[in-house]
Amino acid sequence: MKWQSYCLIVVAAVLLSACTKYTVGGTVTGLTGSGLALQDNAGDNLSVSANGPFTFASSVADSGLYAVTVATQPSGPTQTCGVHNGSGTIARAAVTHVIVSCIQPGSFAFVTNQASSDISAFSIDASTGVLAQVAGSPFAAAGAAPAAAAVDPNHQYLYVANDNTNTVSVFSIDASTGALTNDGNPIATDNGPAAIYIEPSDHYLYVANRAANDISAYSIDNSTGQLTPLGNSPFAAGVETGALQTDPGGNFLYAANFGEGDVSAFAIDPSTGALTSVTGSPFAAGSGATSIAVDPTGTYAYVADETAGGIAAYTIDAATGALTPVSGSPFAAASNPLSVAVDPSGSRLYATTALNSGAVASYSINASTGALTLFGTVGAGASPGFAAIDPSGNFLYVANANSNDLSVYNTISGTPTSVGGSPFATGSSPGWIAID
Repeated sequence: MKWQSYCLIVVAAVLLSACTKYTVGGTVTGLTGSGLALQDNAGDNLSVSANGPFTFASSVADSGLYAVTVATQPSGPTQTCGVHNGSGTIARAAVTHVIVSCIQPGSFAFVTNQASSDISAFSIDASTGVLAQVAGSPFAAAGAAPAAAAVDPNHQYLYVANDNTNTVSVFSIDASTGALTNDGNPIATDNGPAAIYIEPSDHYLYVANRAANDISAYSIDNSTGQLTPLGNSPFAAGVETGALQTDPGGNFLYAANFGEGDVSAFAIDPSTGALTSVTGSPFAAGSGATSIAVDPTGTYAYVADETAGGIAAYTIDAATGALTPVSGSPFAAASNPLSVAVDPSGSRLYATTALNSGAVASYSINASTGALTLFGTVGAGASPGFAAIDPSGNFLYVANANSNDLSVYNTISGTPTSVGGSPFATGSSPGWIAID
C-alpha cells in the first residue's frame, strides 16, 4: 500500500501545482504620455497611466507561458515603449521583473565640468538638435571635480558623482525649464567615483569607484530621489573600474576595468540590487578598457580599449550574462578609442578618439554577428571624450575636454554632420553627458 500512498501524494502535488496560479507584473519607467495599454498572452488588457509597478488582473498557472506586449503606445506626447524580460514560463513564483521602458526625444543635456566643478545645462531643439543654455547654467555641482552624471529613467532627478569629494549629489530637474535644484544630503561613495549608472527599473544606482576598484550600490527612493546604500555595498570589481552598463532588462551589470584591460560581469538581484559575479568573470578585453556599450536588444556588448587601440565586441548570454568574443574581435579603431555609444536602432556604433586626435569614428553593426565595419570619421574638438546619443537616435553629443565645449551632430543619415552652432561652450574640462 505504500506505493499507492506515494502515487496519491505525487498526483496530488501535480494537481496542486497545475491549479496554483501566479501574477505577472513589473515596472513602467519614462512614461509621460497617456493611453499606454499592455497585454499578457495577447489579452488581459491593462491600461497604465503612471510610472511604477503594474500587475495584470489575470494570473497564470505554474508552468504556463506569459508574454507581455504593448497593445497601444502612449500619445500626447508620442512615445515608444519597449518591453524587456517580457516572456517566459511560470516557475512557482510571481513574475515581478518585466520592465516597460518608454522613451521620447531628449529635452535637456547636462554636462559635468570637472575643472570648474559645475554642471552645464542645455535645452535641446528636438527638430534640429541645437542647444540653448538653460537659465541659471552652469549649476554648482555640490562636490569637487564632478566626473559623471545620470538622469533617472523617469526624468525627475540628476545624479552626479564627484571624484575629489567621493560623493554623489542629487538634483531635481525642472521638467519645463531644465533648471537644477540641489536636493542636499550628498551621499558617500568609495574613493574616486568615475562612472554612474541607473538600472532600467529605476530601483538601483551604481557607482564605479576607480581608485578603490569597487562598485557602490544604492536603492533609489523614487518619490524623493534620495539614495540608501545597500547593506553589502561596495562590491569588489577590477582594477581602475571606470565605466558601467547594464543590459536593457537590468539583469546584468558590466564594468570596464582600465587597469586590467577586462570586463567584470555581475548578475543583479531584482529584489535587493545586490551584485553577484557571473561565472567566467572577468572577461578579457584589451589594455586600457575605458568605456562599454550594450546594444538595445541586449545581444552585443562593445568595449573601447584606449591603450590597445581597438574595440572589443562580445555576444551576451541572455541566461547567464557571460560574454563571448565576436568573431574578428577586437576590431581596429580609427585611433585610440575612448568612449563608445550604440544608437537606439542597434545598427551603428560611434567612438571618440583620444590623444587630441579630435575625431569621432562611425561603425556599422552586423545585426547577425555583431561585427563592426568602419565607414567614416568626422572632426571633433580637442580631446573628445564621453559620447552620448539622444533617445531618438537623431543626435550625437561629444564632450571635448581640452576645448571646453560640446560637439553636436545630426545622425539621421548614419554619418554624423555638425548641427548649426556646434560646438557649444561648456565649463572647464567637460567630461560626461547625461541626456534627459
